[in-house]
Amino acid sequence: MKLDDIDRKILKALQQNGRLQNNELAKAVGLSPSPCLRRVRALEEEGIIDKYIAILSPSKVGKSLTVFAKVWLKGQDARTIEGFTEAIMNFPQVVECYFMAGDYDFFLRILATDIEDYRQFQIKSLSR
Repeated sequence: MKLDDIDRKILKALQQNGRLQNNELAKAVGLSPSPCLRRVRALEEEGIIDKYIAILSPSKVGKSLTVFAKVWLKGQDARTIEGFTEAIMNFPQVVECYFMAGDYDFFLRILATDIEDYRQFQIKSLSR
């Protein structure tokens, strides 16, 4: 599917507010509601819009500390990388995980209540 300017406007508007009603979205992008809805459905069907999510405020859910961690693995073989990625997915503290090229293997974004909460996570989970 080739995206045109209106598709890009729709995507931008939905990225800013995924809960926009179709009428509001249509008005924002300069379409009538029916063609707007058809375009949104086409974007969904093509997988361009993958899903709609809620982004939580970390401080409102008691996780006001953000820590970024670099991770070096003992090896770069498929088994080691797969083992790490499977394990890291079980830690709710890790909200983002990036496989890196270069000096280190993974870059993590971790949410914690405070520094002691992070230290406990690092000692009991991450360093293992």
